[in-house]
Amino acid sequence: MLSIVLMFIQLAVTVVVGVYFVRQLRKEKQTEPTGRRESGKEMEKLRRMRSIRLTEPLAERVRPASFGDVIGQADGIRSLKAILCGANPQHVLIYGPPGVGKTCAARLVLEAAKASAGTPFAGDAPFVEADATCMRFDERAIADPLIGSVHDPIYQGAGPLGAQGVPQPKPGAVTKAHGGVLFLDEIGELHPVQMNKLLKVLEDRKVMLESAYYDPEDAHVPRHIREVFEEGLPADFRLVGATTRSPSEISPALRSRCMEVFFRGLTPAEVAEIAAGAAQRAGYTLADSDAATIGRYADCGRAAVNIVQMCAGLAQMEGRTEITAADVQWVVTSGHYAARPSQQADTTSRVGHIHGLAVVGSHQGALLDIEAIVTPGTGQVHVTGIVEEEELGQEGRRMRRKSTARGSAENVRTLLTGMGYSLAGRDVHINFPGGAPVDGPSAGAAMAAVAVSALTQRPLDGRMAVTGEITVHGAVRAVGGVPAKVEAARLAGLSCVFIPRENEAELLAAGGMTVKCAASLQEVLDGMLLPGPVQTAPEAAGTAAEPLPAAAQGETLVPAVTAGAHPAEV
Repeated sequence: MLSIVLMFIQLAVTVVVGVYFVRQLRKEKQTEPTGRRESGKEMEKLRRMRSIRLTEPLAERVRPASFGDVIGQADGIRSLKAILCGANPQHVLIYGPPGVGKTCAARLVLEAAKASAGTPFAGDAPFVEADATCMRFDERAIADPLIGSVHDPIYQGAGPLGAQGVPQPKPGAVTKAHGGVLFLDEIGELHPVQMNKLLKVLEDRKVMLESAYYDPEDAHVPRHIREVFEEGLPADFRLVGATTRSPSEISPALRSRCMEVFFRGLTPAEVAEIAAGAAQRAGYTLADSDAATIGRYADCGRAAVNIVQMCAGLAQMEGRTEITAADVQWVVTSGHYAARPSQQADTTSRVGHIHGLAVVGSHQGALLDIEAIVTPGTGQVHVTGIVEEEELGQEGRRMRRKSTARGSAENVRTLLTGMGYSLAGRDVHINFPGGAPVDGPSAGAAMAAVAVSALTQRPLDGRMAVTGEITVHGAVRAVGGVPAKVEAARLAGLSCVFIPRENEAELLAAGGMTVKCAASLQEVLDGMLLPGPVQTAPEAAGTAAEPLPAAAQGETLVPAVTAGAHPAEV
């Protein structure tokens, strides 16, 4: 009897369990088609979205496809090739203004490197491009698109392995670029924490990840995850960082690990060439004069292409295939584009006028017109158009001091007195016209020379320019940016430039320019001052006329001064 009861109980349990599993199977069969239907709808939506394509933007159509398409950066490209196209490629930082071809040049150089003899880059070496301004990361280390991160089991989306308590490493851009190039645009904007992580990766050439949930004794941990935690993710790549910042604003630790290349700003003629090419690729004709107008208003290639794109839109609305001068004028007016000042020099030799040289923007040379006049006064040297004070230091520790340009002006006053140029009863007013404040000591030699010209009423050669820091003893000291300054003088139509003798090693081919090195102000004056009237003191404050000092008669009062290395400043 007991066995019969047990048999009925067992049968009842079997029936209940069977019914339960039957119901579960029915639910799965009912749910599965619904899931498939939903997935099918989403796939169809994605297919419809992918089938919709707009026309290719003009900026993409004119993107350089060869080195010949990169306008104005022959020196920068040559430097990149020397760094990356060889048996031992290095990390590199590219400085330069936006829209001058830094990204395109890096892509092209990698392709050239793949074909170079002895290169470590394979034919399929990746070029991973990322924007440092978008490389945000979670401070809890949940996500880091640059370095990589770990999805721990407690986080949503950890997947099947997460349900088993296994953490899962996620590679970042440094691992995706393994064996190739990681191009980080605007690298100067990278978060300091990520910058420090990146420096560690550059040293180790691998990424070490950690997780409190990783247990090397756990049998559920797959071999590849175990190897990642123990050996790290590979990250052997070459970093190419691009920035519009100046070198002083970039992490010194990063700069010490990288070679440095400078891409210069484009001249109006080069921008005009880009505009003409963009119009041609868009299927429109553009006169050379109109391309030159675009070159005067656009400060980079990207801006030139944008102007051409809008002009082409105007022509298309009217059914034309020609971009007219009226189209260009309307676009630059409606877009509030500012014309770039002409850098063509006035080569007339005049009293109290001299050409100085400076560096502006991203290491681009510029011509400075400096003027001086003598007025009745109390023996002062007044300078206008310069920065009066400058701020030094970093966040949390800053100090203000009188600018180096102001210091140069005071040096000029002391030097003039020491060289025998009396300021009794008169002032010298030196002005930097143009509205752009001037800072740095490199205009010191020009300020001293133009002051002597105004005092002696002797004209300065208008075909010449000068750069160099001046000391109270009359020495001309080294300054920065000499190659860019010489190039600016050449483009401005000048024929000769005086530079400090200490900068002589920086000179390359001057492109037909005569470049003279000077160690003292007297050497500059001997080369630039032309014959003129004898110096006389103004009839003011009862001051009698004074004889011309020996320096103005060609006699050297201050011997040539040579000194050791001096920090270059601009």
